[in-house]
Amino acid sequence: MSGPQLDMLGPKADAPFPPTDHALRRPNGLLAWGGGLEPERLLRAYRRGIFPWYSEGEPILWWTPDPRCVLVPDQVYLSSRTRRRFNSGCYRVTADTAFAEVMGGCAEPRDGVAGTWITAELKASFVHLHERGICHSVEVWQEQRLVGGIYGMALGKVFFGESMFSRAVDASKIALIALCRQLQQWGFGMLDCQVTNPHLLSMGAVEIPRNDFLARIEQRVQLPVQPTLWKGRFSVADQW
Repeated sequence: MSGPQLDMLGPKADAPFPPTDHALRRPNGLLAWGGGLEPERLLRAYRRGIFPWYSEGEPILWWTPDPRCVLVPDQVYLSSRTRRRFNSGCYRVTADTAFAEVMGGCAEPRDGVAGTWITAELKASFVHLHERGICHSVEVWQEQRLVGGIYGMALGKVFFGESMFSRAVDASKIALIALCRQLQQWGFGMLDCQVTNPHLLSMGAVEIPRNDFLARIEQRVQLPVQPTLWKGRFSVADQW
């Protein structure tokens, strides 16, 4: 990658990121390239609303799009069809019981598209942060089979959603709704969805200007949260 407006990150994990207003308009939000995926670099990036997104074999690309797609946990949309499917008892929801497996599910090819941005290096860093109680997953099970899930990073009272997957009808939707309901109970004001897509918009996600997003996370990532793994604390009502 090259270009007069695109900075290359230094090799050290504490190398500074450029100001977010240096991000390109086309492609929207591309801020920098290079560096590594060390856990501490990732934490600094997410606290500033920056995330890595690139394909296997490419340089690491760092993004901060404008506008930003977010979900307010108490405004997530639950369709009557999805509600009936969950209430039928065919799915069971847990959290932090299969983090690496959820990342693996999210890395699977979709719609005939080969390759993934969830590389082995990225997975290793997120698993490390999961072991520190920072990254979390929500799992959806059909009997003993993992059929859907979502994972991301919780800093203060913001959840930065990374990816979700589904191997059964509505499984990813149920994971997202369960996550939002728990975040609402814990006082999280926002779930970052990073990039807009029709699926997220249909579930209640909205776009906000990047400056508004950065102002919100600057406040919320500082809020105290009891440092503990979610396993055993994640509660899903018997019926929705």
